[in-house]
Amino acid sequence: MGETVLLENGAISCVVKKNRRVRYARLAVHRDGSVVLTLPFFVSYGKGKEFLESKVNWIREKIQAFALEPEHLLFRGSIKEYKASKNEAKRLIEERLAYFQKVYLVSWKRVSIRNQKTRWGSCSRGGNLSFNYRLLLLPPHLCDYVIVHELCHLREMNHGAKFWALVAITFLDYKKLRQEMRLL
Repeated sequence: MGETVLLENGAISCVVKKNRRVRYARLAVHRDGSVVLTLPFFVSYGKGKEFLESKVNWIREKIQAFALEPEHLLFRGSIKEYKASKNEAKRLIEERLAYFQKVYLVSWKRVSIRNQKTRWGSCSRGGNLSFNYRLLLLPPHLCDYVIVHELCHLREMNHGAKFWALVAITFLDYKKLRQEMRLL
């Protein structure tokens, strides 16, 4: 299943797992303080431990940041306002999906709007699209970029050259937009 690695004399416990579908090491620190490192199958547990030790300061900072957050972060406003924003985001996203569907000629099974902490959007292998309701707060060109990005995953499930060629149909300056998104 995996190994548990103790860092900082046991102060930080990290579960190390391997996954055949992962191509790069993925390190996640969760709100509950748990730390998970997912490695590609070809990377040894020893190399994983070295990687963890090199990231111990980053891990500690993330754990401390989560500890300072209130346990339940609420939308700025009432539940009613949150639901209204979510509904408005769904309307906007579905409108933009319909527009870009004419360009890419792709279909999807379901669209969901969520309160995601770390993602703007995602596309499942089953053809389900999920978007963060906060897209509503982005400038229109960035909102469209996220929507196009996920639509292109319906054709190419990776970030290879074919994928970026699809994105470039709509956004020739996609590299600039990626940088803008990273700054958010």
